[in-house]
Amino acid sequence: MSLSEAEENLSDDERRGLELVRETGGIHQSNFWKELDVSSRKGSRIVDALVAEDLIEREDTVYQGHNTYYLTPAAKDLDFSLLMAGDKLSPFVGDEETDPHSDAFSQWVMSLAYEE
Repeated sequence: MSLSEAEENLSDDERRGLELVRETGGIHQSNFWKELDVSSRKGSRIVDALVAEDLIEREDTVYQGHNTYYLTPAAKDLDFSLLMAGDKLSPFVGDEETDPHSDAFSQWVMSLAYEE
């Protein structure tokens, strides 16, 4: 995976922070700096840098009775291809396993074949 120009210019701590947000899919800022094992002040600077580069998004929230931020990967950073089958959204995206021998799966595959 190639790095964007913004990612190439990140410090090691910023790169670790970005990877943490991506891996978790979202994390409260109060946990972010603890997971990175940095001070809250340094954690805030890392977040500010990642937000400034549009690599993550920061939203006001309340967590465990305290005002904080919830950090998520920037929408442009998300890989939606895993949800797709060709140019269609797969109906089999979810928490449960799909039986590839089911009628629903067969009908869906056939509908893709007939549309082309």
